[in-house]
Amino acid sequence: MSADNENMMDDLLVKYLLGEADAGESREAELWINQNEANRKYYADFKLIWQESERIASVNQPDEDGAWLRLQNRIDKNDEQQTPALKPVPKFTWLKIAASILLISVVGYFAYNQYYSTKIASNNSTAALTQNLPDGSSVTLNNGSQLIYPNHFRGSHRLVQLSGEAFFKITHDKTKPFIIKINTATVSVVGTSFNVRNIKGKTEVIVETGIVKVKANGKEVLLHPGQKVIADEHTADLVVQETRGSLYNYYMTNALVCAQTPLHELVDKLNQVYNSHILIDNKQLDNLPITTTFKGQSLQQVLNVIAETFKIKVEKSGDQILLK
Repeated sequence: MSADNENMMDDLLVKYLLGEADAGESREAELWINQNEANRKYYADFKLIWQESERIASVNQPDEDGAWLRLQNRIDKNDEQQTPALKPVPKFTWLKIAASILLISVVGYFAYNQYYSTKIASNNSTAALTQNLPDGSSVTLNNGSQLIYPNHFRGSHRLVQLSGEAFFKITHDKTKPFIIKINTATVSVVGTSFNVRNIKGKTEVIVETGIVKVKANGKEVLLHPGQKVIADEHTADLVVQETRGSLYNYYMTNALVCAQTPLHELVDKLNQVYNSHILIDNKQLDNLPITTTFKGQSLQQVLNVIAETFKIKVEKSGDQILLK
């Protein structure tokens, strides 16, 4: 198999493992795998290394592109094991061979760092952090968030891994979808802007422009501007909802913009922004709509506005704040 065909097959196997292959591509992959014992062994090794990469990702959070490097290392080792013993050669020849190996190693080292090494963008400050990606896309990370991405996007996908929360502005390229792995969900786009957040086993995706595909728990949905979905790792539900206001981008604008926003959504965001523990004691208040903008107010000032707007009581009980 030529190098180009090998790359094409590796790309197909990646899609097959990610569950992103369509019916025709799945059949093609399965036919190739079952064609002979060599292909079955190649796929078994490929899958084993890929799964090991994901296992390590759950601890150290490397990117999936690292699986390609481990796969190549495995192939290189197999090649070494199958190489027959060589006859002794003159010392001068060995020096030339050593020099060649050194040159190849140096070139390989720089090629690796230039094209295949992994980068990690972490935001440990209280302000938002914007990171530009190799394809011209940009990602703004909320505090406590991390993005893992390659020096260069290879193959048929632009694959990154996110933990925490980030706002993406993706450069359009319909030939190479941009894929984000976050927790158990996969977010796929070709060019759009959207917010992704994972907390307590739930992944929330909110679309600002373009179309976004979200896949989780064996299901998938398409989101359009002004829509959101929450993927819960403990359930199989993917319910599309309309967004009201712009609470999701507070970490970029420092403003909580409510437009007929349900009170429970505002409370959730207040708990995140102010690190508070606000509870709605009366569930009949959950979906009361509020339209206003908070910017620069203290938590107490925000609670005063909520109390006045809905004519409700705000009581403190230990470290909890109850809305009644």
